[in-house]
Amino acid sequence: MENIEIPELFGTNVFNEKIMKERLPKETYKALKQTMEKGAPLKPEVADVVANAMKDWAIEKGATHYTHWFQPLTGSTAEKHDSFISPTDNGEIIMEFSGRQLSQGEPDASSFPSGGIRATFEARGYTAWDCTSPAFIKEDSAGNATLCIPTAFCSYNGQALDKKTPLLRSMKAVSQQALRVLFALGDTTAARVISTVGPEQEYFLVDKELYLKRLDIIVSGRSLFGAPAPKGQELEDQYFGALKDKVSIFMKDLDIELWKMGILSKTKHNEVAPSQFEMAPVFSTTNIATDQNQLVMETMQKVALRHNMICLLHEKPYAGINGSGKHNNWSLSTNTGNNLLEPGSTPHENAQFLVFLSALIMAVDKHADIMRATCASSGNDHRLGANEAPPAIISIFLGDELAGILNNIAQGEKNVKAEKVYLRIGVDTLPELPKDNTDRNRTSPFAFTGNKFEFRMVGSSQSISGPNVALNTIVAESLDELASRLENSSDINTEIQKIVKDVIKKHGRVIFNGNNYSEEWAKEAKKRGLPNSKNTVDALKAFITPKAYELFSKFNVLTREELHSRYEIYLEQYSKHINIEALASLQMVKRQFMPAIMRYITELGNSINAAGKHSTVQKELIERISGLLQSVNKKVKNLENENLKAKTLTSAEKQAVCYRDNIVPLIYSLRVDIDELETIIPSDVWPVPTYSELLFKL
Repeated sequence: MENIEIPELFGTNVFNEKIMKERLPKETYKALKQTMEKGAPLKPEVADVVANAMKDWAIEKGATHYTHWFQPLTGSTAEKHDSFISPTDNGEIIMEFSGRQLSQGEPDASSFPSGGIRATFEARGYTAWDCTSPAFIKEDSAGNATLCIPTAFCSYNGQALDKKTPLLRSMKAVSQQALRVLFALGDTTAARVISTVGPEQEYFLVDKELYLKRLDIIVSGRSLFGAPAPKGQELEDQYFGALKDKVSIFMKDLDIELWKMGILSKTKHNEVAPSQFEMAPVFSTTNIATDQNQLVMETMQKVALRHNMICLLHEKPYAGINGSGKHNNWSLSTNTGNNLLEPGSTPHENAQFLVFLSALIMAVDKHADIMRATCASSGNDHRLGANEAPPAIISIFLGDELAGILNNIAQGEKNVKAEKVYLRIGVDTLPELPKDNTDRNRTSPFAFTGNKFEFRMVGSSQSISGPNVALNTIVAESLDELASRLENSSDINTEIQKIVKDVIKKHGRVIFNGNNYSEEWAKEAKKRGLPNSKNTVDALKAFITPKAYELFSKFNVLTREELHSRYEIYLEQYSKHINIEALASLQMVKRQFMPAIMRYITELGNSINAAGKHSTVQKELIERISGLLQSVNKKVKNLENENLKAKTLTSAEKQAVCYRDNIVPLIYSLRVDIDELETIIPSDVWPVPTYSELLFKL
């Protein structure tokens, strides 16, 4: 087996700082760094030099084309490829790439969703280079290479039509407000505060040949039908189990592809459900982590195909077993390397930690509805609340020790030292803080895990941009308020105690350290007044409240118009997804299941004559199957009629409500009968692969 030199391999397809230092003149590199780190305008002559160096590097890597790689509101990525060739006067060509071509593109944007921001006939849109996220080479299985330039995407009038633009705005907002807090606490060394993320990615693998026989999985990403397999995940033997050779080979190839693109793929393992797996990267700056997670999902699907497998990223591909999430591990760090959510070991660090922790508690309680909305999708509706994922109720897990200390501060009580390892704050009236003094809580949607918060609600197929836009912005708002208090205080230590006391008193209801899956918690959360939006249609309303308009506009992250457009787009996407599932269900039932069932009834009928007086079993089977078939036929007609009615509704909200209340229950009801029939009809007659095959034939 070929030995891979990983240090030499890593980042070979990335126009990173090492490459820039090697290929750019010192003054050009210095100017570009000023733009990257401080937002200084990029001069045209600097852009020209960078573009030429980037082009030469890409051509050496085999690239003939470049693309402005962006993230429209479809949830996936988009790219339009242009070659480097440029004609000369004598009929020949040269390979050319200018600073203007690097900095700005103009794709035909008419077919991307805009939520009413622009009319379909207004096609002009702009892509603008995000120089804070490095350009990279993307290779396909045929060996073709393309230079990909991460860009933002906006309309002719400057409205954000993508997921990157608000993310960059939110990162700026949280940095500005965090710096105010740090300066008030006496830290004048930090120049920037960077939000960082490590997104764990869960996924399923399925045999390609079986996948191609399942229309439902092909078009919707999940199985709309399927009786449970005799074995699921009840033996708990899949989780962290030994990797099958085929899966291990896939994972090795995946790592190689990711490492070449500079993605810090760190951990890989079997997940809980059969044929379910996880990849976890090392933390990175949020906008880079977001770009890279999109690449991770795309690369998983490409590499799986090379191994005659399909990678499923849907949140719930199979009923009855765990679905897939994307654990968004979020934190804040200074440009000097100081993690602001690290309890630390000195009085200054402990005080700093308390302030930033208080900001998180305040932010999450005030805007739990917005956090929930960022994770809303038709796929995630199947997952949230099951015994595998956090419920639809947002709460914070801190652990009993840390929560107890905060409560004691709030109540003015003395903290008693337990037999644990503590960190001192250095102020007599402030307590000692525990470090790593709590277990993880896998049922919590937002859990503190030592020096970061793990947001576990995000769906496996979703972009992590939306959740992090929300996190950055709501924390910026809280830090803004706390910074003002600290800046106007003559006694910082006393003010910190007051801040903790006020936050726990007003927002402590959001802290819960128990089992989030329990029915008791749902009842308790209701008493506390915590929101509980159980489906996408209800959850998305958080984007169009006066509170949301004020929050996002105050920090120049999203305008009222941009927020409302997202509300419309996500409602339309929900309706479209359910419509696809309805049509796929109807097609499979009418063209696959019903014909197969009727053929089997005919076969049973023919066997009655041969069995004579011993045909009781056949008759009972015919009666049972025929009864279910009649029920299926009736439900097919109902689903067809209701789906047609839903399509006539012109209001995005009314249509989404109709799909939620009428179509989804009918799809499920139809499934109940088909799944029961699957348990009766012989396997050689049943027209599609079963769960036993899909889950265990890898």
